[in-house]
Amino acid sequence: MNCTKDSISLHTNFAGEMAVEIKKEFLDELTEVIRNRDSAKATELIQDMHPADIAEYFEEINLDDCTFIFMLLDAETKADVLVELEDDEREKLLETIPSDVIGEQLIDKMESDDAADILGDLDDDVQEEILSHVKDVDQAGDIVDLLSYDEDSAGGIMAKELVAINENLTVKQALGEMRDQAELIDEIYYLYVVDDNNIFKGTVSLKSLLFSSTNQKIVNILDEDTVSVKTDTKAEEVAKIMEKYDLVAIPVVDSIGRLMGRITIDDVVDVIRENAEEDYQLSAGITNDVNFSDSVLKQTKSRIPWLLIGMLGGVCSSLIIGVFDEEMASYTSLAMFLPLIAAMGGNAGVQSSAIVVQGLASGDLDIHSTGKKLFKEFRIGACNGLICGALIFAYNFFFSDSFALTLSVSVALLSVIVFATVLGTLIPLLLKKMKVDPAIATGPFITTFNDIMGLVIYLLIAKQMFALF
Repeated sequence: MNCTKDSISLHTNFAGEMAVEIKKEFLDELTEVIRNRDSAKATELIQDMHPADIAEYFEEINLDDCTFIFMLLDAETKADVLVELEDDEREKLLETIPSDVIGEQLIDKMESDDAADILGDLDDDVQEEILSHVKDVDQAGDIVDLLSYDEDSAGGIMAKELVAINENLTVKQALGEMRDQAELIDEIYYLYVVDDNNIFKGTVSLKSLLFSSTNQKIVNILDEDTVSVKTDTKAEEVAKIMEKYDLVAIPVVDSIGRLMGRITIDDVVDVIRENAEEDYQLSAGITNDVNFSDSVLKQTKSRIPWLLIGMLGGVCSSLIIGVFDEEMASYTSLAMFLPLIAAMGGNAGVQSSAIVVQGLASGDLDIHSTGKKLFKEFRIGACNGLICGALIFAYNFFFSDSFALTLSVSVALLSVIVFATVLGTLIPLLLKKMKVDPAIATGPFITTFNDIMGLVIYLLIAKQMFALF
């Protein structure tokens, strides 16, 4: 049995390595063809490539080569490639394409939400110019409607394309209506049922439609308990709702319940990914959404604020050490453990704040249970502090000649870990109540603050201990 597993694993690894090698050879050949501007050969090579692979390849070649390949694609593939491209790459590519081509050949081939996402990154005058070339007036109107919503709301990420049927239709009539409406829709998950005023009433699954009598009224088979969201619901909240109820699509209604569109799982995945990237950057001390390909100036501007705060924290730490210069001069061994105290405090604070931020993001943590959460984290900090304090006490007991130092470091380490753990819990909860993204509590913010307070706690305890012993 083990031999079989090893053989399969070896075969899989070999196949993976071969695939990478084949891909490299293919891309090298394609690059050479592009360099020679051989349109016929290039078209032959890219015709079977997936749009996502083409978009990934565009990141490795210059803009002129991207434009050359892009113009060889058919209209539908062009639209799919644009959707897959990163925002910066897409914006650069669109600048090389005439507005009439974008409107007639690209926007017309996209679903309304994708088209709105692409146009939303462009200037207003450019948007108007492109929309003026969209042949389908209804499509252009849908895009304009979507552009009016906040991009981080349900209205901003929904698509107008869906199958909506009246509740008074029979199953036979609904099937005919579905065939008429479904022509331009990539995926159909549900049929959305409305009344004569377009008020959303519920959904009908394709399975229910297939297994019901053709004379059955839709109103008798619809699911009235369908979860929906309003156009102003935050996109992050939409993601939580769809995750909670295991939905692949969710209807969007306005303030009076009229059906406005739908959000599908692929849109929610994008929201989750973007939020994760944003929180990760915030926790690392990066204030704006940036990518590796962004300019030096943009990346510098996004990183410098927290670096300056960290530098200010370092200056404060130096001043604190200066206040205790007599103790440091008299007991030089104190300096040996300054990095330990600062590091342990920062680590404990980041750990607790990361757990709290994760709980707030997933909805598992209720901000109204602050006292209960703080008490729990206090106990966790006390347990961790006692363990670490005991270990450092044992180390110093055998390797240090000063009992005052041994006791100072142990008690300080216990105190700093407890303090940092509670602080790391409290700050994200307070930020959440203040409607500030709690992700900024992790990383540089907690680390800098705990460095300062850790030094104060350590040196104050040491001062007392050396006075007693």
